[in-house]
Amino acid sequence: MESIDTLLKECERLHGHMCAGQLLGTRMALLGCRSIGIEDPRGADRKKLIVWVEIDRCMTDAISAVTGVRLGKRSLKYVDYGKVAATFLNTENKRAVRIVALESSRALADERYSDIPDKRQRQFRAYSEATDDELFKTELVSVELRDLDAPGSPRSRVICAVCGEGVNDGREVIGPEGDALCRGCDRGTYYSKIDNPTA
Repeated sequence: MESIDTLLKECERLHGHMCAGQLLGTRMALLGCRSIGIEDPRGADRKKLIVWVEIDRCMTDAISAVTGVRLGKRSLKYVDYGKVAATFLNTENKRAVRIVALESSRALADERYSDIPDKRQRQFRAYSEATDDELFKTELVSVELRDLDAPGSPRSRVICAVCGEGVNDGREVIGPEGDALCRGCDRGTYYSKIDNPTA
């Protein structure tokens, strides 16, 4: 594993700036990999690591930068819980650990470094010097990685009976008539179509 300073530079490059969330995510990624026996996540161990992140914030970019996991490679999974947490799975030995940033870690910076006027500097100092136990709750967990969720080529593809769009990897829903539907046609979409785009 590279030094934390080198990893932080990669985080800053990927994320666009450096912030306390990047440092926390870097520390979380290092702890997660160590805990499941991953020594070289971007190299020799890259095909053994799957990470589920629970927030779409700075921490997630740091985990991606440090470990090399990516949505497009299907080695990074996003679960929208809004929590500063991630689960790391070693697919070879099936060991998994879920790591959550402790709420008390936010106050740590103010408690220890109240003499530093800038909040960002206080957080960086605290997140750099605190122990893993002061920053994170770590628990061994079990994660089922279905074949349809594994990295690699799509395992299946069906066409939605309503919109005609393709649906990969078992994400279809079987409708009341037995037809395959995409989730958007079955449950509604996150977007609304504009009927007259030139108006």
